[in-house]
Parts: sequence; structure tokens; C-alpha cells
Amino acid sequence: MLQIYNSLTRRKETFRPIEPGVVRMYVCGMTVYDYCHVGHARVMVVFDVVARYLRSRGFDVTYVRNITDIDDKIIRRAAERGETIEQLTDFFIHAMNEDAAALGVLPPDQQPRATTSIADIIAMIEALMRKGHAYAAGNGDVYYDVSSFDGYGRLSGKKLEDLRAGERVVIDEAKDDPLDFVLWKAAKPGEPSWESPWGPGRPGWHIECSAMSTRCLGDHFDIHGGGMDLMFPHHENEIAQSEAATGHHFVNVWMHNGFVQINEEKMSKSLGNFFTVREVLKRYKPEVVRFFIISSHYRSPLNYSDQNLDNARAALDGFYLALRGLAPGEASGEGEGYVARFEAAMDDDFNTPEALAVLNELRAEINRAKPEDRQGEAVRLAATLKRLGDVLGLLQDDPETYLRIGSMTGQMNVEFTLSGTLSAKHSPEAIEDLIAKRNEARKNKNWAESDRVRDELDQQGIILEDGQQGTTWRRK
Repeated sequence: MLQIYNSLTRRKETFRPIEPGVVRMYVCGMTVYDYCHVGHARVMVVFDVVARYLRSRGFDVTYVRNITDIDDKIIRRAAERGETIEQLTDFFIHAMNEDAAALGVLPPDQQPRATTSIADIIAMIEALMRKGHAYAAGNGDVYYDVSSFDGYGRLSGKKLEDLRAGERVVIDEAKDDPLDFVLWKAAKPGEPSWESPWGPGRPGWHIECSAMSTRCLGDHFDIHGGGMDLMFPHHENEIAQSEAATGHHFVNVWMHNGFVQINEEKMSKSLGNFFTVREVLKRYKPEVVRFFIISSHYRSPLNYSDQNLDNARAALDGFYLALRGLAPGEASGEGEGYVARFEAAMDDDFNTPEALAVLNELRAEINRAKPEDRQGEAVRLAATLKRLGDVLGLLQDDPETYLRIGSMTGQMNVEFTLSGTLSAKHSPEAIEDLIAKRNEARKNKNWAESDRVRDELDQQGIILEDGQQGTTWRRK
């Protein structure tokens, strides 16, 4: 049985969907004013793996990941760039989708945007006001009355009295209580706005997700996910808004992934210690980055470093080397023990490090079976490895192609240097010519020339591997 750690109850629970065989999952997506960084990549990859695994186990999954395309940061960035809000957000939504695709993240089933959900947001605010959970302030804003909702703080474990002691009221705010939060912001000169019963304005951040998730998935759904930093106040406020507006229990299971850290600090734009996905993909293959992300349990901190990415690259190379030279085949009963152990790991709160350990044992078994007398077994085990890898979004490339693409080129075509010009020196044809020269030198027992060619290729980042079938090569 699948066990998932529920942030609301602070324990692992057997997962039982509301509707048998059907899973409805919502994940808080990006605020699109800049390129995605590695912290965003972790959210996308983690919940992509969750969705993939649930589907592999036979569940009919509806996966919704929203887009916040209006907020203070977006307004400021558009003004800095001399663009409209739509121009800015359309550009970075496209960039986000490109980054996600590069990392092997499948598109969510629905990707609602805040600016196309204004009617739903206004309707939810109106419901909250009718039920006495929200009020219009003298400055034109509308606030949620936190004191009106019993159980506020149960997700984060925070107490109202402790929160209130640490809060202060900003001078231009007109809320009744320091803990009350804005649902609707009155329009300011020059800012985008929408008409509402309380005058022109725009939605607050928290209400967006409540309105979009309930519109897409209903008042009560199975899983809500996001980064650990969203637990409070964002997800806490979502619970208060949604349950007060609908009268129903909001979400059964809350999942939160851990931070990406650099030097034991959270990676974030506000701290200025972040790397964009695009920067990282100039140095590492996208699949290496994905492997690195899932090599840690999703709830644990993920420590970003070149060393950890290099380790991920070496491990992934090892998998592709095991698959190299094996024709596609059908999985068979020989690999069922590995399948059972893989599923047991994933059933334990999506334990991807343990699942990868099982795949590594399967890789070793393939290498043991590769000699000619066990070639058929190796092919069948390789098919099992690829099938299980697919659940994690890994090992679907052609091994020869993967191994001959250098990691330093990232998303770019390997045939081109960073300047975009063809590098004849590093082209596959030039490498094959050098290997032929080396083989000829070896045939003539000209070991000095053979070593010279190997050294030249090594300086170009080419690794040669001599075997019974001849010499193969791959890029470092």
C-alpha cells in the first residue's frame, strides 16, 4: 500500500483517494517574472515523479499546476523592462515550459493562470463575505478575518497568539487584526486592475490558489503539493479560505518538498544565491540535473554543488553504459524481483533514493549478464531497467546518443560550440577518424602513436573504451 507523509498530520498515512482509482492533485506553480531556478526545478521534477508513479500504479490522475501571472514583483519587473504585464508573463511562461520539458517534466493536465480566473476569485471572496469571514476595509482592500476560522494554524503548527505577538500593521493597511490577510487589493495608479463589487483592483496571492484549485478539482481533493516555504502562510491561508467558503474539507494529503541549499542556506532569488535552470544546463545534461534532484528524498534538503552534480553524471553514465549495445527487448519475469523492490521503495513516501539503489543493483546484474552466453537475459533485464527508469523520467534516451553528447553543451546541439559555430575538431566524424588512426597504429604495434591519439582525444573530453566488439567512445 502506498504510504505518503502528510504535512497536516505529520505522519505517513496509507493513501486512499476520495474516489477509488482516481487522484486529483494540485501543486503551487511559479510566479512568472524571471527564469526558473533550481529550487523551482525541484518542485516541477518532484511532483512530476509523483504523478508518473501514481499513473504507473493504475491511478487516473488529474494534475493541476497553476501560474501566478499578476503580483507586485511582476508589475515592477514589467515596468523595469518597459513591457506590458502580458508581454512579460507570456515570455517567462514560455521559458518555464521550455525548462520543464528539458528536464523531462510532463505538462500538467491543467495549468490555470490567475488573470484568467478573476471571476472565480471574485465569487469566492463574495462567498467569504456572505459567511462573515471577510470584510471590506476603508482603503478599498478586502481582508480575510483570521479570527473567524477555527483551527487556523493546524497545518503549520503555529498558534494565533504567538503569530499575533510577532506581527505589526503596516501604516497604509486598514485591517482589523495584524494577522488578517488581503483577498482583494484596491487599484493603484498605473497598475493593472479588474472590476469587482469593491471597486477596481486585483487579487491577493493566497486567494488565487483557492479559487483555481477548487474550480479545477472540486471543493475537496486528494493531494496538494508545493515547496516547504509555502506551508505558512500560503497553504495555511488556502485552507482557511477554501474551507470557510465551501464548507467542505479542503485537501486530504499535503505534500511539501524540502529546500535546495547552497552552503546550508536556502536557494532563493531574495537571497541572491540561486542558479537558473538555464545556467545549470549549460554545464550539465538535463537528465543529469533530473537525476541529481531525485537522488535525495523529496522531503530532505537538496544540497547543490558541482560535486553532487558530477556524482549524478557519473551514476547516470553508468546506467547508460550498461544499456549500451543491447537491442530493445521485452521485460520478463527475470526482473520481477527488482520491480517489486522498486515499487516497495516508491510506496514508502516516494523514496526515490532507495528506488535508484534498486535500479543500480539491476544495472550491475545487466553488466554481469552481458557476456555472449547470457546476452538474452541482459536484454530482458535492460528492458526492465528502462521500464522502471521511465517511472522516474530517466533512461529513455538511446544509450549511444546519450554517451556521445557532451555534458558541457547542455540543451544546445552537441555539434556546435557555445558560439554556435560548427566545431569540426569535436565532430563525431573527426573523432571516428582519430580512432581509426589509433587502431591502425595499434595494428602496426606503433604504441607511441596509439598513445598520442588517445591523449589527444582525452584532451578533447573523449573517453575510449576497448572491448571485444572494437573501440567505442563517449564524451566526459
